[in-house]
Amino acid sequence: MAADRRGDPELLDLSGEVCPYTFVRTRLALEALPLGASLAIVVDHEPARRNLPRSAIEWGQEITAVEEVAPGRWLIVVVKRVT
Repeated sequence: MAADRRGDPELLDLSGEVCPYTFVRTRLALEALPLGASLAIVVDHEPARRNLPRSAIEWGQEITAVEEVAPGRWLIVVVKRVT
């Protein structure tokens, strides 16, 4: 997984996953990215829509989007700010 700071975000589709697996997989994906890279996460588990952004902010990451892209399906974009 390698995203360019200037390019499109790396995509992590977590459809069908539930907490805490969404948290674990997001954390692992962010660890693999360079500082400044973006990770676009797709979730369909409503608690993950709330919990992932909150947790990412607690880790020191930046949330640039949380939007419903289809009924019951959300896109969360995280920019890696700390390792």
